[in-house]
Amino acid sequence: MVRSAQKSGEKNGVFYLISEKKRIGELFLLAAIYGAAYCSVFLLLGIIGYVFFRGFRILSMQFLLSVTSYLKGTTGIAGNLLNTLYIIVLTLLAAVVIGVGTAVYLSEYAQPGWAVRLLTFAIDTLAGIPSVIFGLFGMVFFGQVAGLGFSLLNGVLTLTLMVMPLIVRNTQDALRAVPEGYRKGALGLGATKWQLIRRILLPSSRSGILTGVLLAAGRIIGESAALLFTAGSARILPVWGSGFGEMSGGLCRKILEPGGTLTVELYLSMQNGEYETAFGIGCVLILLIFLMNSLLKLVCRQEENEKQ
Repeated sequence: MVRSAQKSGEKNGVFYLISEKKRIGELFLLAAIYGAAYCSVFLLLGIIGYVFFRGFRILSMQFLLSVTSYLKGTTGIAGNLLNTLYIIVLTLLAAVVIGVGTAVYLSEYAQPGWAVRLLTFAIDTLAGIPSVIFGLFGMVFFGQVAGLGFSLLNGVLTLTLMVMPLIVRNTQDALRAVPEGYRKGALGLGATKWQLIRRILLPSSRSGILTGVLLAAGRIIGESAALLFTAGSARILPVWGSGFGEMSGGLCRKILEPGGTLTVELYLSMQNGEYETAFGIGCVLILLIFLMNSLLKLVCRQEENEKQ
């Protein structure tokens, strides 16, 4: 009985020692995880705080609604803000249509083979090409061969090629996340392939698609190298005119004119030593990204409430 008790005690002692080592290792790993998480949060808050500390003083309605003019002595980003909105809206319209369509084809229609492998390889290659290469391609092909020159349309077409792979990949992942039972149930009830895609797959994967769109919009906002080669750096506003027809005509003609976005203007301001203006533009960019994230959270929350 004594020997068995000693053996049991030794076993219990070894077990206690091993569990104690595991507990210490788990606590260390947990502390490292929490430390990394809080470090990223503190870095983000530090960057945002520093940018706003340096640039918040220049923010005003005049700064947002006027154009920089050395003759009038004004400093503003109205032209750059309008150019940025042009680039974001038009690029997303083109990239979402092409990207979602390509993802649906690859996920639901394409049969495994060399054509699918070639298309997948092309998408992955486009996703890894540096933005400056896209800028050079857009300057030569869209600018010189197609005759668009330095224009917002040139920048839109170039950025569409850049962000399309991002939307394709996110849409594919979202479509794969839809339960297989949805497909079998819809087809079993007599739905066509297009009805399955339009009424079940796309609505069910809406949050994943919106995430890809948001990431693409973030890349569009932060892009400067490609746009310097394609869209230029003009700050001017379009000629509005007095009537609705003249105003809409001026907005349409603006697409074929050169224009610099907020990031391009930020780069040029830093290059010219206009640091307050650069940090003010940085504040506006952060607010734009925060607004888009908030809208995405709102849409995803409404979708979750509808599912419940």
